[in-house]
Amino acid sequence: MTSNRKPMTKKILPLLIAATLIVSCGEKNNNQTVDQLIAAKNNKELQARKAVIQADLAKIDAALATLNVKKEEALVSVMTLKDTLFNHYLDIQGSVNTKENILIQPEMPGTLVVLNAKAGQHVSKGQLLARVDDGGSSQQVASLETQYQLAKTTFERQKNLWNQKIGSEIQYLQAQTQMLSLQRSVAQAKAMLAKTVIRAPFSGTIDEVFVERGQVVSAGAQGLMRIVNLNNMYVSTSVPESYIGKLKVGTQVDVFLTSLNKNYKGKVRQVGNFINPNNRSFGIEVSIPNPENLLRPNQVAKLKVIDYTAKNAIVVPTNVIQEDGEGNKFVFVAINSNGKTATAKKVLVSTGKSSDNVTEILTGLSANDIIVTEGVNSISEGMKLNF
Repeated sequence: MTSNRKPMTKKILPLLIAATLIVSCGEKNNNQTVDQLIAAKNNKELQARKAVIQADLAKIDAALATLNVKKEEALVSVMTLKDTLFNHYLDIQGSVNTKENILIQPEMPGTLVVLNAKAGQHVSKGQLLARVDDGGSSQQVASLETQYQLAKTTFERQKNLWNQKIGSEIQYLQAQTQMLSLQRSVAQAKAMLAKTVIRAPFSGTIDEVFVERGQVVSAGAQGLMRIVNLNNMYVSTSVPESYIGKLKVGTQVDVFLTSLNKNYKGKVRQVGNFINPNNRSFGIEVSIPNPENLLRPNQVAKLKVIDYTAKNAIVVPTNVIQEDGEGNKFVFVAINSNGKTATAKKVLVSTGKSSDNVTEILTGLSANDIIVTEGVNSISEGMKLNF
């Protein structure tokens, strides 16, 4: 019996050792990462791992197919497109001004003896506002006028005598010369006296008075007072030279006053003829009404000038236009609509200009198309839409 077991043991032992080595090698391979298998160039084990992964993916797909029994849906808002008039605007900033906004200066220095103006007072053109001491100019005018009247009387007598051929020609000419000389002197004296009187150059409102009666005044940076006419207001601004020819006198302009939060309708009243070499722009003036007397010089204004118009255009909200990974712009359209539900369809579009949060669609959409306006980021091609 003993002699028979030894040969059997000798045969089984190598098999056990071999099996142990195979198992240990298999466990070793199972413990290795994919990166380690790739580094070891273990093609056999990599193929085995791949087969296992593909089997698992097949199981996952099958499970998902049974779980997604309900088709994906989305709640959205839609709008039906119509042909419409599309205007593109040039948005620029300007400043409110008036041509009649000046500091009144005295023409003659002296003591201010009359001051008839107060801040906020409305005055008419030519109205007396103030007067400076004339320093005796009025008396000089009176004296010269007396002398002139005497010289005029003398000349008329000499002229009568000369017409009657009485008296000499020299007497006649001397009387005429004296009268004309005094006439010029009177005119000059009156002109000097008029410079002491300060009148309103135009109808308007006294915005501020800087002096008091009895104060010695002269021409200076501050002036005597500021007068403003708020009936002839306009906005001045600069426009890029590329818009030459697009802006003409009479062009309609929308004006928004930020400080008043109000819109006004204006018209271009002047277009500059000079291009500023520093910023390549030209100036324009836009007249605006001021019925409520709310406009003031130097207010900030935002202008919207129409520079492009398209009739029967297709426009969509700018935020509904999306772009795919290839750079194509698209819009989701609701097709097969029954008024409450539809199917999402991705439609490629080409766009034109944008203005006021809408964009012109040049190709891809037509009137009566129904587009998705809200919820565009949560839908995909073929999805059921509820609205």
